[in-house]
Amino acid sequence: MTVRVERTFELGVPPEQVWEFIVDPERRASAISVVADYEQTGENTAIWHIKLPIPFLDKTVRVETEDVERDPPNYVKFVGRSSALRVTGEHQLSATEEGSRLVNRFTVDGRVPGVERYFQKQLDDELDNLEAAIREEAPA
Repeated sequence: MTVRVERTFELGVPPEQVWEFIVDPERRASAISVVADYEQTGENTAIWHIKLPIPFLDKTVRVETEDVERDPPNYVKFVGRSSALRVTGEHQLSATEEGSRLVNRFTVDGRVPGVERYFQKQLDDELDNLEAAIREEAPA
């Protein structure tokens, strides 16, 4: 089973401020609750160390992430790969009369029992965390 979620944020800030957040791998990682640690390995690559509270996975999982497509300041797509899961995230940004619209799409494919079930229950909360972090860093 693959878990997919899409959510749109309407933000009262200019697209440039939102773009600065979503293309910064550290800021993206810090908004996700299961990211226990983070290290940038290149301009568009990073390693997320995630801790998932599921049976059969009692260690931190190393997820190698890479921005695979960028169209500044409108779109970024990243892929994260590990032995436990593969995650694809897309952020599409556009200007509105009030500020910005950010469309977020995430797909998680689990490779360990329980990963997809965990994200099926938690992905909406993780997107809430992402939205809150963006709003906090780029207040209207």
